[in-house]
Amino acid sequence: MGDVFSQQVLAWFAKHGRKDLPWQQAPTPYRVWVSEIMLQQTQVATVIPYYQRFMARFPDIASLAAAPIDEVLHHWTGLGYYARARNLHKAAQTIQADHNGIFPTDFETVVNLSGIGRSTAGAILALSQQQPHPILDGNVKRVLCRYHAVSGWPNAPKISEQLWTLAAEHTPREQVAEYTQAMMDLGATVCRRSRPLCLHCPLQSGCQALQQQAVSNYPTPRPKKALPEKNTTFAMLRQGNAVLLQQRPSSGIWGGLWCFPELADESELGDWCQQQFQITPNRWQTWDTLTHTFTHFRLHIQPLLVELSAEQSNLNLPEGYVWYQLQQPQNLGLAAPVVKLLQKLGQGI
Repeated sequence: MGDVFSQQVLAWFAKHGRKDLPWQQAPTPYRVWVSEIMLQQTQVATVIPYYQRFMARFPDIASLAAAPIDEVLHHWTGLGYYARARNLHKAAQTIQADHNGIFPTDFETVVNLSGIGRSTAGAILALSQQQPHPILDGNVKRVLCRYHAVSGWPNAPKISEQLWTLAAEHTPREQVAEYTQAMMDLGATVCRRSRPLCLHCPLQSGCQALQQQAVSNYPTPRPKKALPEKNTTFAMLRQGNAVLLQQRPSSGIWGGLWCFPELADESELGDWCQQQFQITPNRWQTWDTLTHTFTHFRLHIQPLLVELSAEQSNLNLPEGYVWYQLQQPQNLGLAAPVVKLLQKLGQGI
């Protein structure tokens, strides 16, 4: 049945665990996989509507593998961390080509698919196949760090190795799906990052952090570094109800998404318009700076709006550019700041 830890967790799950999430209904490996990728660094309440729309459009691996990446990214717009969507699409194509469209159920094959690490592979196989693999997402790390009073940043290699050992020791051989979901739920709803509900926790009797009255000390935070500040300029060329967008390279930030053409600063605008489209903007509007924070840096965006005259409107577009219709928008994957700016542009029509 497992150790006291897993027994307490399972007893709590039977009474308080979440059992009505969309991906828990008919939990096939595909359905669980999509949910696990969406739930990386994103909360359940945010994911649910995205998941439902995504599964309605891509109900199986074959439909996802066959879809253009633009459409996949469109269904991901707003969820962030877009490499997840590109990896999901790439892995679906691998499964379609190498496994006849059937999601593999052996750990080594799963963990080698694009965008799937050790914890995600374990979760997929535990939740859909009842295979006893440990998981170690952010919620589980927090529970284990507090219960065992593990000091040190959890993502440091030595600490991570210690937590994997503890996760494996506590994972039962039976009721694996229930236990795996319970650990995620416990971290998300009880053993929360701030204001944990220790009095409602099934593990309180053995929790070393609680006994030390030092719950807030665990897990040890990441060593702090100031976020670097970067600046960029967006060139927003508009003709009537349409604005010019450019597809970004598949790697790097906003990889594969559609975005306003990017310049180093405002002084480049005239030369860029001349080089790309053989036009000279007479004047432009400078909008308020927009700040977007990534995990590793903060980006300050200066939007410049260029209204094209009737004579300038027949631009010869190079490959990778599109006129985006503000009133009848195409299904394209869009970077979050671009969505905000498009909404503002649409209001001005």
